[in-house]
Amino acid sequence: MSRAAGRIATFALSIGLFACGFHLRGEAHYAFATLFLNPTPALPLTTELKRSLEGIGSAKLVASAASAEAVLDVNSVEDSKQILSLSGGGKVAEYLLTKRVLFRVHDNDGKDWLPTAEVLVRRSYTYSDTEALAKEAQEQRLWREMQTDSVQQIVRRLQAAKKPAA
Repeated sequence: MSRAAGRIATFALSIGLFACGFHLRGEAHYAFATLFLNPTPALPLTTELKRSLEGIGSAKLVASAASAEAVLDVNSVEDSKQILSLSGGGKVAEYLLTKRVLFRVHDNDGKDWLPTAEVLVRRSYTYSDTEALAKEAQEQRLWREMQTDSVQQIVRRLQAAKKPAA
């Protein structure tokens, strides 16, 4: 009886997931067939973005802007670290990390697929002088996660891009 109940529960969960619109992230579909990722400035984010675009998607990355239907320019990437709160003794208790990416997607005529857009990712973490090494490792992990989140947001926005009017 428990085996049958397990099958029924599995079936019910499957129906529930599909009914709510859940689906695995499949291949990304873009409105453009070819894309040039402008490598200037050469940043770790552009490297990860290139890897992500090569791994999934219907668009092909090309080696020159002239042969691309769309050009992705990463205009700037800014990382900042701010004190978020202080302890009663005046020591840092919490930090706020912020990654801000500005990018634009256009065609060779300068018409925008996506006008200059901003991706803003923030994370906060607690800090303690007694755990300085562990907190430093945590900060580095958060920076890596924030970069990955930024790349994923850019990819999702590329999927929503519409061809510029002629």
